[in-house]
Amino acid sequence: MLEAVVVQLAGSLLILLPFVLVQLGRLQTRSQWYNLLNLAGSVILAAEALHGRQWGFLLLEGVWALVSLRAVVWPRGHRPGHGTTEHGTTEREAATTDA
Repeated sequence: MLEAVVVQLAGSLLILLPFVLVQLGRLQTRSQWYNLLNLAGSVILAAEALHGRQWGFLLLEGVWALVSLRAVVWPRGHRPGHGTTEHGTTEREAATTDA
């Protein structure tokens, strides 16, 4: 029981820490640290929710983890179809003007 509480607190702190740092102006929401900490915390809490069969909490943390994972794998501006060309336009804009 105590182990579960410690794990839940750790997961929660991993999500709350970047939130507080953003509010204090010490971290940007687009930074990899923000997304990595959110990913780590939400994965921990999703695993705890699964273990405890807390389906609503699992849905919340599972989606949070997936969104955070996407941001880690494809940071803003580096996602497929969202990069910029040498002329400063996005790949999507360049494709429409070339057609």
